[in-house]
Amino acid sequence: MSVRTLPLLFLNLGGEMLYVLDQRLRAQNIPGDKARKVLNDIISTMFNRKFTEELFKPQELYSKKALRTVYDRLAHASIMRLNQASMDKLYDLMTMAFKYQVLLCPRPKDVLLVTFNHLDSIKGFIQDSPTIIHQVDETFRQLTEIYGSLSAGEFQLIRQTLLIFFQDLHIRVSTFLKDKVQNSNGRFVLPVSGPVPWGIEVPGVIRVFNDKGDEVKRMEFRHGGDYVAAHKEGSFELYGDRVLKLGTNMYSASRPVETHMSATSKNSASRAQ
Repeated sequence: MSVRTLPLLFLNLGGEMLYVLDQRLRAQNIPGDKARKVLNDIISTMFNRKFTEELFKPQELYSKKALRTVYDRLAHASIMRLNQASMDKLYDLMTMAFKYQVLLCPRPKDVLLVTFNHLDSIKGFIQDSPTIIHQVDETFRQLTEIYGSLSAGEFQLIRQTLLIFFQDLHIRVSTFLKDKVQNSNGRFVLPVSGPVPWGIEVPGVIRVFNDKGDEVKRMEFRHGGDYVAAHKEGSFELYGDRVLKLGTNMYSASRPVETHMSATSKNSASRAQ
């Protein structure tokens, strides 16, 4: 188990939570300034300096119950209120979305690009709040400082730790079911096509080398997929093309989301000043 996994788990789940809340606020026609205040309050709490300092200390993952409690409190950091059923559905969406992203990461290291996609989108919610943007940028700096020098093996351990955390979660999500990326038993359908990881050749060739390291034989085989080479590596800089789309906002195209706020949450958001 990696002691460097918790920040990535927290930030990515938090990003997914904000995506869903933003979609629901828009669906309920909450005025823009009031919706922004709700998101600003949550994001400001999520990236609180003292909290992130504790978050980035090497430590074991929280238990599922403890982590759920953290998001219960985070979701209610503003005047918005969710009933228990809404919070349950929200948390299900968060966890299954990030589980899917981890499963689809071409390389273990790409979980960092997924995290950066979430941070990039979060900054889009707070464009008019430079103080909060600074908080998010400071978290980005911490991520690059801590994770930028990790080896492929250390990232593999992080990915394995995340998958162990998610392994018993097979919650069906309507969006995934409609897109046919999830089966009726809650398990995901993994593709056998698309770009291979950056720096990796498209499968289909077996090379045989002698004891001097010289290639002496080459054989081709049918791999059964439709793979292509990655055209470039995603950027790990503060600003840049991540290339990888995992972790971007899948609700931005006005898709229906199976989580519903209580009436009190809508009324509370409407009263935000």
